[in-house]
Amino acid sequence: MRYPASVLLLIVSLFCASNSWAQTGTVAGKAGAGRKTFQIINPDFKTSPHTGMTRKHWKDAAQYLLEGAVQYVKTVEDPMVFPKQPGKSYPRDGVHTPTEMLEGLCRTLFVAVPLLKENPNLQINGIKVADYYRRQLVKLTEPTSPTYVKPRAADGGPSQILVEFGGLAVSLFYAPEVLWKPLTAPQKEALAKTMLSYGDGPTVGSNWRFFNIFVLSFFKEQGYGVNEKLMLEYLDQSLEQYRGQGWYHDSPAYDYYSMWAFQMYGPLWSEFFGKKHYPEYAARFVANFKELDENYPYLFSRDGKMIMWGRSIAYRFAAVVPFPLMGLVQEPGANYGWMRRIASGTLLQFLQNPDFMAADHIPTLGFYGAYEPAVQIYSARASAFWMGKAFLGLLVPEGNPFWTAVENEGAWDKDLSKGKVYNKFQEGSKILITDYPNLGASEVRAWCHETVAKDWQLFRSTENYNRLSYHSAFPWQADGPNGEVAMNYVVKNKKNQWEAFRLYTFKKFEKGIYYRDVVLETDENVRFSLADIPLPNGILRVDRNLGKEAVQVRLGHYTLPQKNGPIKKETRQVKGHQVQIIDNGEYQLAMVSLKGWDGLEILNTTGLHPESQESTLLIARDSFQPGQKEDLYVILMLWKKSGEKWTEDELMPVQKIEQSSKNQSITVSFRKGEKKTVRFN
Repeated sequence: MRYPASVLLLIVSLFCASNSWAQTGTVAGKAGAGRKTFQIINPDFKTSPHTGMTRKHWKDAAQYLLEGAVQYVKTVEDPMVFPKQPGKSYPRDGVHTPTEMLEGLCRTLFVAVPLLKENPNLQINGIKVADYYRRQLVKLTEPTSPTYVKPRAADGGPSQILVEFGGLAVSLFYAPEVLWKPLTAPQKEALAKTMLSYGDGPTVGSNWRFFNIFVLSFFKEQGYGVNEKLMLEYLDQSLEQYRGQGWYHDSPAYDYYSMWAFQMYGPLWSEFFGKKHYPEYAARFVANFKELDENYPYLFSRDGKMIMWGRSIAYRFAAVVPFPLMGLVQEPGANYGWMRRIASGTLLQFLQNPDFMAADHIPTLGFYGAYEPAVQIYSARASAFWMGKAFLGLLVPEGNPFWTAVENEGAWDKDLSKGKVYNKFQEGSKILITDYPNLGASEVRAWCHETVAKDWQLFRSTENYNRLSYHSAFPWQADGPNGEVAMNYVVKNKKNQWEAFRLYTFKKFEKGIYYRDVVLETDENVRFSLADIPLPNGILRVDRNLGKEAVQVRLGHYTLPQKNGPIKKETRQVKGHQVQIIDNGEYQLAMVSLKGWDGLEILNTTGLHPESQESTLLIARDSFQPGQKEDLYVILMLWKKSGEKWTEDELMPVQKIEQSSKNQSITVSFRKGEKKTVRFN
């Protein structure tokens, strides 16, 4: 789906905003050079035996983030603006803009508003926080202010301002007694006029509709006349995006937004406004929300780590906000102790990572530290504070089962047994979630079908989406210019460049096998049929090259970052097959060529991994000649924790591979007696 008008307006609002603010601050410090990580004071290991985190510690975490932001404010007149991180994020010229400052205001408010609701007199660095945000809201409507936001023109389209006003409306709903009611009547009228000019207007056909919905809903609640017809239209369209099993379709992608954004906005809108004014709509959002617990918790690792996957990954732990909101529903039998263990574990995944907070006290744009391949052009430095939406879960009061249930590991403790692999396939979204009890890790396979040529946003065709799978223990690595690729294929194209697969078409999930077809963007004659078979310690790939041209092909395993010293490398021969193993002291990866590949190699890579400057990669390579060699590629991509020894049967679990030309099937017999038959038709 394309939105040409919105594209132009968004670019204008991001990169060409008028009324620029003079550049301030310093360049973001190198990852790892920041202040100390978040510390849990007086952890409660009785209620939370795995993390020690309680509701109080969630509030401590919110204040930890807010303190870093407020250090850039000297008086209530100062805008919330931060140093730019070098790279593609806006403002590209380094000159701060009103749109950027609006992000700083509205997004840090997600962190502040739960604290202000419970302590309206909160002070940080001598700043009365509530006074600051109220003053800044008023300044949005003052034409002489550097943060002034012009009302949307009659012919104006959707823009980043709509996004931020949608978020602001959520915060106003959360604590109107702190942010809204103290304003004077003229101040309220001016803010309403500006915000409604955006809310009562066009949007992007995705989760963006909620930005309009929240603006319109908040001001209707305050007694203003609003465009209810448009609001109901956007509500209907949002509900039409539901695909079952907790997942919404975000036009066109599936990613974390397809779960956490929709499954935050729907329940919050219902709680703040819908149950009172539109109970039928609220009931539908809540019914959809109740379905997420059958799938979404399984997307996180045993210790609560989230997978690096999809756009806006700099928002990190915002992905956990549906878990505390489950406390609003209080479904009988819900395992709130597991939900909180996941949510708190994800918070700590980042808050206690030394690279998360840069030396300037602001979270990096990246996954852990700053990581340019994962940054989108619509992000500014303040964009990372969208992660603060996790703290909107503090709407659930102390004493709620979400906060009082004893932490536990849920399915990992009771249902997921070592020595096995578990798949959860979602028919509506075609998403496959796989859990690996041996490693305590999770994995996801999902949509990707976007050409580089049409990807104006510069992220849906990239590594953010085009990996064969995404894993909680092995964050994705960017492709290199010399054929360095992790968990994907690259093919030498007609321009003599390595080109990654990205145009995937899902076929089916059948008997534990996930089938896709894929075609090379620049040459439709290069086609593969793909079959992924998750195993207890890795993946068996059975892929068929359907191309009619001679091509050089590479397939990459996951990759390991260098952590404590050089990565160990080992080459073996096991039952007549070449095996390559790498070990970084935390994990081991192994690659075993079974059929079709010319050979394996180990590549050292620099500047491509989100966790370390140096990393190491396992690659399978082939020079394909149609008609001169078989078209079948079979390979094992395995893993283990460091320190665990590999047995020959673990490295070679496959006993026999048989092809049947009659029914175009490939039967794989395993040493433990199981068989898997791959049928591409």
